[in-house]
Amino acid sequence: MMTNYKILFLDIDGTILKPDDTIEDSTKQAVAEVTQKGIEVFLATGRPLHEIDHIAEELNIQSFIGYNGAYAIHQGKDIFKSPMSANSVKSFVDIAKNNGHELVLYTHDKNIFSDLESTVVQEFIDAFHLHKNDHYSLDVINQILGITLINLSENEPALYEKNDHNIHLSQVNVDGLRHCFDVIRDTVNKGIAIQHILELFQIPRESSIAFGDGMNDKEMLSFVGEGFAMGNGHPDLFQYAKHKTTKVTDSGIYNGLKSLGLVN
Repeated sequence: MMTNYKILFLDIDGTILKPDDTIEDSTKQAVAEVTQKGIEVFLATGRPLHEIDHIAEELNIQSFIGYNGAYAIHQGKDIFKSPMSANSVKSFVDIAKNNGHELVLYTHDKNIFSDLESTVVQEFIDAFHLHKNDHYSLDVINQILGITLINLSENEPALYEKNDHNIHLSQVNVDGLRHCFDVIRDTVNKGIAIQHILELFQIPRESSIAFGDGMNDKEMLSFVGEGFAMGNGHPDLFQYAKHKTTKVTDSGIYNGLKSLGLVN
């Protein structure tokens, strides 16, 4: 018997968006087909929500989890918002400064950078097409929903993780940006956001589906009933997913949904 699927969560980079920043026709078709079947579709991303309007419009999606689980919106209405503690933010800023790292702090309407003139920051802004950028100042410290650290070497995430045991760093799964790491909170992440949403709408776990490719998706893929890791996923991600689908450049979402009998 086919499970009665109710809700679908889709990561953006490397899951919906190909490396050339386009969306495959098969992905658009799959999203349209499941929406017609009455399945609720959420974009679930590490990105700030104020920078993804064009993607949402292209797929006709109005519900979101952003900032790796810190803020969720359903059909235009806020569900929850969980800013980081000011002390925690300040310690990240200090560690970055002392180690030659850059960082971006996301508020609900801006991307606040440690140094907008830095080459690595410019590369990051270009890669994610960020438009609402500003310089860091202390007055935003209570409004931070997420952080991405920039220009870290392989062993440097430990500098931050040993300072704060309630977070871990997740490498950005985008070519050319492997030196960037999202800060993931143990109590605020995509998996916990989905848990809140399922409870709110009284949807059982087994009726939920998710697709992702990065280590910031591990909590999400572990939690849902049907978790799909993209073929281009981070090598460490596959152990957290029930299924492995094809790559983002090879109809990964479409093929995964087809295996559940949800698209033709």
